[in-house]
Amino acid sequence: MNFKPEISFSTRIRKSPFFDSTMKWGVQGFTVYNRMYMPTFYRSYVDDYWSLVKEVTLWDVAGERQVEITGNDAEKFIEYITPRDISKCKIGQCMYVLLTEKDGGIVNDPIVLKLSNNHFWLSIADSDVLLWCKGIASSNSFDVNINEPDVSPLALQGPKAPDVMNKVVGSWSKELKFFNFKETSIENIPVLIARSGWSGEVGYEIYLRDGSKGNKLWEIFMDAGMEYNIAPAAPSQINRIENGMLSYGSDMTLNENPFEINMGKFVNLDKKANFLSKEALSRIYKQGVKRELVGIEIISDPFKDFVADHLILQCNDKIVGKITSSVYSPRLKKNIGLALINKRKENINEGYSVQMSGSFAKVEICNLPFLKKNKF
Repeated sequence: MNFKPEISFSTRIRKSPFFDSTMKWGVQGFTVYNRMYMPTFYRSYVDDYWSLVKEVTLWDVAGERQVEITGNDAEKFIEYITPRDISKCKIGQCMYVLLTEKDGGIVNDPIVLKLSNNHFWLSIADSDVLLWCKGIASSNSFDVNINEPDVSPLALQGPKAPDVMNKVVGSWSKELKFFNFKETSIENIPVLIARSGWSGEVGYEIYLRDGSKGNKLWEIFMDAGMEYNIAPAAPSQINRIENGMLSYGSDMTLNENPFEINMGKFVNLDKKANFLSKEALSRIYKQGVKRELVGIEIISDPFKDFVADHLILQCNDKIVGKITSSVYSPRLKKNIGLALINKRKENINEGYSVQMSGSFAKVEICNLPFLKKNKF
């Protein structure tokens, strides 16, 4: 039988400020992200992907909620929850960070935005960061206020994104450096525009600061993008794996630490500020990790659909790890993915296999990223 599962709409799961616009423009699928409906595709995953890599796309990513931290100890608090040194983060700058628990496990991998001294946003992936932060602040006597503000991001991604943004806000947007932002307004709609985005393409994130204006803001960008063949889309699993970008909940969780997923560059064990996971991460660094994240190619017929993640990876009939994400890449014309495997003593790249649909497929270890990120 051919079943077509659906997600039922209810008040228990929140709708984004752009929800009506996504329905109007033909969204075909949703997931639930931070207790909000988030689109997954419009025409098809592959069609949306080609619009992203060839032209320009607009995404409703309001599910990437903001955790706002203000107060006298705001910077001290941010330093405490991440092993990355943020002391040099300037006003108007973004930084990618890992939030880590006492044992070194990863809670989330947000973008930190510094709006002013002692005023920060954490633009989060899918996990309970707000509650976690409130718990830490309550138990450690930080002088901070922590809340979820009325802020909802849109993403404008693709090689023609700078042309669309230039049309909407002016030429300064093309001069905006990667991981920098500017607070401004679009037709009296308050926004913050950042040169960032969860793709390997050129792009921006537009943080709407008035949820009542979501559909108006959406239409402004769709109208401006018409001459550039803009299309509605969503975060692309294909594109992010091609570019070696990790997804929280798939490629990293509380069970992984930064060193296991090749994120040691975002850990500064010698930073001046104290941080929650310092003792654990120092010990792990000294002892060495037991696992590593690698790129893989799965030698089989092209995947027609998304494959179940966390498939068991074997080498010489022994379990050596798991595939965390996988997809067929139309550009590379092969099945690619990410895998978390036992740390190798030698860089053995062949002899691996995975069982799918009752048979074994050959797997080869590859360098990451599969494609170089296209940033300017």
